[in-house]
Amino acid sequence: MQADVVVLGAGMVGSSVAAHLQKRGRQVVLVDRRHPGEETSYGNGGLVQREAVFPHPFPREIAELWRIAKNRAIDVHYHLSALPGLAPSLLAYWWNSAPERYAAITRQWVTLIASCLDEHKKLAEEAGSSALLRPVGFLRAFNDEATMEAEFAKAERAREFGVNSTALTGAQLAEMEPHLRANFAGALHWTDPYAVNDPHGLTVSYARLFERLGGVFALGDAGTLDRAGAGWRVTAADGSIIDAAEAVVALGIWSGALTKRFGYRAPLFGKRGYHLHFKPQGNAGLTRPVASNRFLLTPMRLGIRLTTGVEFARRGAGPTPVQLARAEPIARSIFPLGEAVEAKPWMGIRPATPDMLPIIGPSPTERHLWFAFGHAHQGFTLGPTTGRLLAEMMTGDAPFVDPAPFSADRF
Repeated sequence: MQADVVVLGAGMVGSSVAAHLQKRGRQVVLVDRRHPGEETSYGNGGLVQREAVFPHPFPREIAELWRIAKNRAIDVHYHLSALPGLAPSLLAYWWNSAPERYAAITRQWVTLIASCLDEHKKLAEEAGSSALLRPVGFLRAFNDEATMEAEFAKAERAREFGVNSTALTGAQLAEMEPHLRANFAGALHWTDPYAVNDPHGLTVSYARLFERLGGVFALGDAGTLDRAGAGWRVTAADGSIIDAAEAVVALGIWSGALTKRFGYRAPLFGKRGYHLHFKPQGNAGLTRPVASNRFLLTPMRLGIRLTTGVEFARRGAGPTPVQLARAEPIARSIFPLGEAVEAKPWMGIRPATPDMLPIIGPSPTERHLWFAFGHAHQGFTLGPTTGRLLAEMMTGDAPFVDPAPFSADRF
């Protein structure tokens, strides 16, 4: 099989890259060991997060560090055995989270986030999946006045980056979401984000658009990537050979193992996350995602999805969904959850970098090798933006976003 480009990884980022390249006249083969959208893109809060103009920093306040260190939180959990191996990455993460450096990183990060709604909208319209992008935003509900006022202040700072929000009283929140049981102090309605009740379906729609444009999807192991003259070769699961002039690595957390073979040590570390769906009791429902008590409840086609924060573990360690166990009783106290839909929770791994910015652009060690990974919490949000940016770089068009802050050679 001959192609101009082979894209490795069929999650939200890889599928978007493939679609944008195919739209620009490149013949592309998209390769993954599973079908599109079945890895990390499957499990998330179902949000295109236009409000996420502040990347997740490493906490620096002593009280917050002590809370996390006790390892009893819902939002952060860690395996003690994983910390020695993660120490260099976490130290660099902490260093980059210093106020001055974090402010500079935020200004670079915002250039990507600013376009996420438009880029998803364009791709979804072409894919015929616009109905999945629900322009209802999401709610952050607060138990106490102090936390609420701090988040309101953060929302005001976000307005400087073009983000819209509305402050709600407890009564207004109850009117918007009448099936919430708790007597919340108030809420913040982030009005810009799209809520998606089938994240897997949206990813699949972009992959199907790619195929309708003439692209080819093939099951295969990205680890078979190797040089073939000046180009690249991959072996598909059925034994067929794919030869391409250029290759794109969009494998999320698995990208580092592949790039290492070609001389680039990607400084990726994993942030594991879990979700579990529940049937709502009776006629209860949510019209939009609701974040509270350091977890998220979001309405999905399968039921109400309860998602957790971050878990740090060694690569290959088995699932330990203790955060879900901690969150579920509180979730049941604020919303009438019924029985679980799945027998066991889903787990995925977010690919993070120490400076909170993704790696997008050419490999510094190999010609005709390109990278698109390291989006941490926002791979689902930034897939189409990344796809357009990388496709423009690869085809010689003027990039619509300055790609310099995301270059691989910054590490």
